[in-house]
Amino acid sequence: MLSEQSAATVRATLPAVGAAIGEITERFYARLFEAHPALLRDLFNRGNQASGAQKQALAGSIAAFATHLVNNPDQRPDLMLNRIAHKHASLGIVPEQYPIVHEHLFAAIAEILGDAVTEEVAAAWTEVYWLMANALIAIEERLYAQSEQTGWREWKVVERTEETADVASFKLRPVDDGPVPGYRAGQYVSVGVPLADGARQIRQYSLTAAPGSPERQFAVKRVTGDAATPDGEVSNHLHASVRVGDVLQLSAPYGDLVLQDTGAPLLLASAGIGVTPMIAMLEQLADAGHGAPVTVVHADRSPENHALRSDHEAYAAKLADARTAFFYEQGAEGAGRPGLVDLADVEVAAGTQAYLCGPLPFMRAVREQLLAKGVAPADIHYEVFGPDLWLAQPAAA
Repeated sequence: MLSEQSAATVRATLPAVGAAIGEITERFYARLFEAHPALLRDLFNRGNQASGAQKQALAGSIAAFATHLVNNPDQRPDLMLNRIAHKHASLGIVPEQYPIVHEHLFAAIAEILGDAVTEEVAAAWTEVYWLMANALIAIEERLYAQSEQTGWREWKVVERTEETADVASFKLRPVDDGPVPGYRAGQYVSVGVPLADGARQIRQYSLTAAPGSPERQFAVKRVTGDAATPDGEVSNHLHASVRVGDVLQLSAPYGDLVLQDTGAPLLLASAGIGVTPMIAMLEQLADAGHGAPVTVVHADRSPENHALRSDHEAYAAKLADARTAFFYEQGAEGAGRPGLVDLADVEVAAGTQAYLCGPLPFMRAVREQLLAKGVAPADIHYEVFGPDLWLAQPAAA
């Protein structure tokens, strides 16, 4: 891992780099896209760039990785690396792109920190970068080798369902009628779509059918922007323009938040469109005849906003020992519990494995409540849609 000399230098400079990492990542992306505009047009999420979410996520991952190296010199933060690698694989990232990132990232560091970046400091942080990059390259190559699909594949929309006013489900079959590679409950696919300005933007959507399905099925929430965040380019395109018979490009399935059915009690907690991976998990559990307790928790604005609610209820009802707790901020009467998620009177069995998906404030709140109920930190797993901003605040994780 990190050499002793570099570890000492990184430890000494980590506060300065950490304090400036936001400026560094902002300058890095500006340089990168100026030199390679196609990366912003066809690979990076332009919405996350505009909102600053991607910059925060990159800053958090670099700081978290460097901190881990100096505090745990003989260990690698594989959980963090695996999550990043799965996202990279779904985008088709290749090893040749890492030197490009290195060039512009370290030029940005030199610009922002100036004379503080001595040869020794540059060498130490270069070692950090390539430890992280080479670890990601190795994991990504393994993921590509394991995948039964290489590159992008065309899939035709065979069914579209309006789940709520803002959520639509799409069911697709391969245009070539070839075999459909398997996946694991909880995984997602990348969807690439051409937009009106000539860009090709990519987004990830969780698969909502249990493994073994001959089709790909996912639900898309229309993202409406505000003063700080633009409307979702891909979600709005899919809602407005994609109908039965249209063709989309899909990646192979990826994602490291996957159901591990060991026979232990389970808790599946979601909020909003975070329900999507939980539907696939519940269907798999129902198909497998899972007998241990399963607690299903969901939070939404109202029952009408609860996408896939009928599936949520139906799959839970098929389980031998399941209970649901649905929380609604509005209109909960007769449909669920009022307000935000409160697990005070929700029974959580000993040895529970918990899976969380939804906005970060929701997942942090549920995690704290589960820890208070005695669930082990290692038994709480989560999925973040979009940049993993949990990494940007490691103390909260």
